[in-house]
Amino acid sequence: PVDRVENDSIIAKIPATARSESFMLVITSKEAAALIQDGWTVSTSGFTGVGHPENISRYVEERFLATGHPRNLTYIYAAGQGNREGKGSGRFAHEGLVKRVIGGHWGAAGPRLAALVNANKVEAYNYPQGVITHLFRAIAGHKPGVITKIGMHTFVDPRHAGGRLNAATTEELIERITLRGQEYLFYPALPIQCVMIRATSSDPKGNLSCEREAFPGDVLAPAQAAHNSGGIVIAQVQRMVGAHEMPLASVKVPGILVDYVCVCDNADDHWQTYIEQYNPAYSGESIEPEHGFKPEPLSVRKIIQRRAFFELQKHAGAVVNLGVGIPAGVGKIAREEGFADFTMTVESGPIGGTPAELRSFGASTNPECVISHAEQFDFYDGGGLDLTFLGLAEVDGHGSVNVSKFGSKVAGVGGFINITQTAKRIIFMGTLTAGGLEIATGDGTLNIVQEGSIKKVVPEVQHLSFNGPYTSQLGIPTMYITERAVFELRQGKLTLTEIAPGVDLERDVLQQLATPVDVAQSLLTMDARIFTHGAMHHSGQT
Repeated sequence: PVDRVENDSIIAKIPATARSESFMLVITSKEAAALIQDGWTVSTSGFTGVGHPENISRYVEERFLATGHPRNLTYIYAAGQGNREGKGSGRFAHEGLVKRVIGGHWGAAGPRLAALVNANKVEAYNYPQGVITHLFRAIAGHKPGVITKIGMHTFVDPRHAGGRLNAATTEELIERITLRGQEYLFYPALPIQCVMIRATSSDPKGNLSCEREAFPGDVLAPAQAAHNSGGIVIAQVQRMVGAHEMPLASVKVPGILVDYVCVCDNADDHWQTYIEQYNPAYSGESIEPEHGFKPEPLSVRKIIQRRAFFELQKHAGAVVNLGVGIPAGVGKIAREEGFADFTMTVESGPIGGTPAELRSFGASTNPECVISHAEQFDFYDGGGLDLTFLGLAEVDGHGSVNVSKFGSKVAGVGGFINITQTAKRIIFMGTLTAGGLEIATGDGTLNIVQEGSIKKVVPEVQHLSFNGPYTSQLGIPTMYITERAVFELRQGKLTLTEIAPGVDLERDVLQQLATPVDVAQSLLTMDARIFTHGAMHHSGQT
């Protein structure tokens, strides 16, 4: 509504013909950016390189650099949004523009936002991604916040860091509470003054459809949160359509929630993903044929993915989650091997199909259906996942894992905590060493040509993203797969169970660990087919 806008000069510039018969107003993205006031709490939609209202964020950044306003924003988002070139959340990465950031994943937001954290120029909190998706719904419903066990015994727990990422972040927001004799974490709600979301189309009343988006992601819940907080909802779209021209099922946000619609004025700001202008197989407008798929050449990543695929095939019919990075390629290996007796899911909402990688991560080729971000985490948090494949950045002798913070590098935890604390079986994936690792393979063996300079198995992880002893107590089977060795979590300890053919146990494995680990009495050899060119045609027997 017009009476929510403090900047009357902007409204005066809007021609009467652009105003609809409802409360929604059609304005430019530049005009939308001028509506954001100093000190507001704002949020944006998006998931890595998908679904961020780039056009509006671009003008928010330009306005700040030109005028110094808006200032001291609190910025809250669920999934990381952006790239290394400063897109997405990176648009907000300027000293003075943001005062506090509450984010689920920071790595995808690019290095500039992390630089502000490292320099103590911004208050920074890292919440589990799924918790933030549910927090939007709590805010919308005027609930006090989210009460959950997600995050306990990790860096999010107040007994550790309480989700705080630097010395400038002093206020303890997350509380540890007891209800009916059980401990939980309480994440408090906060009012949101403005949310910026993205859709494909808007009708004259502001009803928003997402028919050409890879997935809706976070659009409805944040819009409800801002509207019910007395704030404003701004939507970036590709086009305006007539009343009732959109299929009813494609409408994801009703016009009663939308205050302003901006038709994107730069086609580059509304690509389906940051690296794909439009892929109809993501949105279900077409099906990618099998002959359109090309297997990847043999590499370190593929070796790890192949060994992980063996675990997938052992659990036929499983509902599976794939994390970003190396784990995202397990679906491609399954497709290459002709194995389809499982259902892949991605936390952004797709169910079925083959998850995309890199800056299209979050999308899925040929999905069976797509639900909202928050709904997917309802399913995950309730124990719906049979198996998950996740990244392995740093692990200690107790099986604890760090994927969220490494010295001055802030990566963020994303949905990692939600998933690892609720899935029935966990597979971590990553190289044993990093920094210059080179291998030779293809003949059924593995040869380490040049060792990595960084040992990833350490005495103690820098950031407690996954608590090995706690997970061991819960009885969740956990495996750690590298290109040359496989470990398992046994009785709260990291235990070596397999090594690759051709590697030397002492030189290539044990000496590359910065802390001792247990070695299984019956040490196995990894399947030689993992280290050969061409399809493995795996039968399911190791």
